[in-house]
Amino acid sequence: MRLEEVNRRLMLLADGKNAKRSGSITPNARPILGARIPELRKLAKEISKEDFRGFLDRCPDDYMEQQLLQAFVIGYAKADIEEVLQYADRFIPKVGDWCVNDSFCQGFAAAKRNRSRVWEWLMGYAKWQKEYAQRVVAVMLMSHFLVDEYIDPVLEAMNQLNFDGYYTKMGVAWCVATAYAKYPQKTHEFLLHNRLADWTYNKAIQKMIESFRVKEQDKEMLRMLKR
Repeated sequence: MRLEEVNRRLMLLADGKNAKRSGSITPNARPILGARIPELRKLAKEISKEDFRGFLDRCPDDYMEQQLLQAFVIGYAKADIEEVLQYADRFIPKVGDWCVNDSFCQGFAAAKRNRSRVWEWLMGYAKWQKEYAQRVVAVMLMSHFLVDEYIDPVLEAMNQLNFDGYYTKMGVAWCVATAYAKYPQKTHEFLLHNRLADWTYNKAIQKMIESFRVKEQDKEMLRMLKR
């Protein structure tokens, strides 16, 4: 699909009312057209079945929706894992808002098919002292690595994501809270012995207490663990 056709389709999907609402919750985003996520996913699937490489090589970043399309197309791309990671490496430094960040991570289908390689790749970003690079690690691990084989190293990785930025800290808190819902015993042990900043630690517990996936008796105990 030609880039000109992609941009034409995007403009047809623009919704001023939705753009205003989205802008209110994604303050750091590029200009927003207001296209809805399901429609963007549908368009990204079409692109990924055609010349996804040409699209990713040429697509600008003028609008948040263009970045969301790139995020989804990378996730849908049928290519060797090393090629997918190359496109991801080009994309991650451009991420500047939580919506694009999390859409990219949650749709990164290659992670579940290549966990060992993707883990190795992600640990490189864990060392970056950049807010969204570290949030990519937190949300990617939460989305694709909360499984028996990886739960222990995932929790340990949360100790390493120490960039003092709001969206990094929220990503870590979200991952830890989700880990508790799936692995309460292991995550409880982590809560007793961890290196999280107090703000991040307390936010993780708050999210556990607010979660419908955590038992009520556990929530009483968790309240006692707040710092």
